[in-house]
Amino acid sequence: MVRMRPLARGSKKWTEYPPDVLPAWVAEMDFPLAPPVREALHRAIDRGDLGYIGNVDGLVEAMYHFYDRRLGWDLEGQYVALLADVMVGFKELLAVHTQPGDGVIINPPAYPPYFKDIPHAGRRVVEVPLRPDFGVDVDGLDRAFAAGARALLLCSPHNPSGRVYSRDELAAVAAVAEAHGALVIVDEIHAPLTFGAEFIPWQHVVEGGTVLTSASKAFNLPGLKLGFVVGEAASALDEDLVYHAGHLGVIAAEAAFTDGDEWLDETITTIAANQRALPALLPEGVRLAHAADASYLTWLECDFDDPASVFLERGRVALNHGTEFGAAYGRYARLNVGTRPELVREAVRRMAQALD
Repeated sequence: MVRMRPLARGSKKWTEYPPDVLPAWVAEMDFPLAPPVREALHRAIDRGDLGYIGNVDGLVEAMYHFYDRRLGWDLEGQYVALLADVMVGFKELLAVHTQPGDGVIINPPAYPPYFKDIPHAGRRVVEVPLRPDFGVDVDGLDRAFAAGARALLLCSPHNPSGRVYSRDELAAVAAVAEAHGALVIVDEIHAPLTFGAEFIPWQHVVEGGTVLTSASKAFNLPGLKLGFVVGEAASALDEDLVYHAGHLGVIAAEAAFTDGDEWLDETITTIAANQRALPALLPEGVRLAHAADASYLTWLECDFDDPASVFLERGRVALNHGTEFGAAYGRYARLNVGTRPELVREAVRRMAQALD
């Protein structure tokens, strides 16, 4: 008999909930695959092409053109490392560029894996919470670096709030890190899903700066396992890390970067409309903590404790628990609006029903 470790709270896939539960917390979007991606994957399966990663020149060229076209980010001459996903890239960067026991700053509310992967890499989590407007607390960074922290993992655009940082905000972060000789690693995985503000790539502020990215969020491909580390720091990573990535991830990402713009434009239009409609739909006692300018995730502030449990138990709708993003967020929850508008309305209706 094989015994598996129990899954942590909140780690279910949406298909694993009872039929009466609407899963509005999941980390992926609820849209059909982009046709070019689906067709490329079908062709690979039909020809039995499920081996190891081979030549990736086509993928890298498609990636260069995609980021230049969509974000104005010119990757010409940059080091690009391929690996299994962005969090693997993050831990590999820590292994090469920091020492065991070094402090690594994150900015709660923060993507939950940050809290676990930093200790897993043998480093210490140093929390510098965001300001009430979800801007970066640069003075807090200064104090943390002065106290010995050696690196910062910045999520831009921010998950879970959808905050997009201005050039001046990013420049202030770069300046304080440079003053302390610290490494900044910027997770830009949600950048292609920006709709409400101008996204500023980190490398437009710091030449050769270290960036984590992937096609996984924009094109709903996280299970195919492919991420990128871009920048000078990537040059020190082991070249064999590419063989831990997924071959189907390469095929899907190349198709997405080459021919996925129409699907992505339609997806962003739907997400942006859902985000704009949400404030008027929310029940009394629930409000946006910040109006998102990027991504399909929304950070909700509530007037009562553990709202995710309340919504699940009384309304049969599943959101992320706020405390997954930091201990101070017991009255918050994360909602996914990356779905059809009618399902967003149904999720909010159930939330309201839970509070009646």
